[in-house]
Amino acid sequence: MKTHYSRIALGTLVSAISLSMASPAFAQFAKPEDAVKYRQSAFALMGAHMGRLAAVVKGETPYNKDDVVRNATIIGMLSGMPWQAFGAGTEGGKAQPNIWTDGAKFKSASEKMQAAVADLNSAAQSGNPENLKKALGAASQTCKACHDDFRKK
Repeated sequence: MKTHYSRIALGTLVSAISLSMASPAFAQFAKPEDAVKYRQSAFALMGAHMGRLAAVVKGETPYNKDDVVRNATIIGMLSGMPWQAFGAGTEGGKAQPNIWTDGAKFKSASEKMQAAVADLNSAAQSGNPENLKKALGAASQTCKACHDDFRKK
């Protein structure tokens, strides 16, 4: 019986997570400041794990495939999270107003970043440090491009 209930609970949890990630409409924030904190937290965590990979690429940290894959996986999981916190009425933080006035360009930038992060994950899985270096550079460029266009200086 215990196994049956555990599977049901796990299934319910997976369904709830899937639904919450499937549609930004499910992302509700009590206050606009909550949305700002949410997206800033996701970006900060991505930056921290990008920094760990950068240290490997620069030779400051020894290459360890398991650590590289772990960090790239975390970045991949986080890369889809901040966008739901850019809804109408969530202006503020370091976000420039053009996020809301040029939504198509902002969406395109977010999609480019997520594609580059998917490539980063593939490079991490390859176990080839040179592939990692190239993919990290490309992913970092998408972050920089979005910061240049949409983040307050």
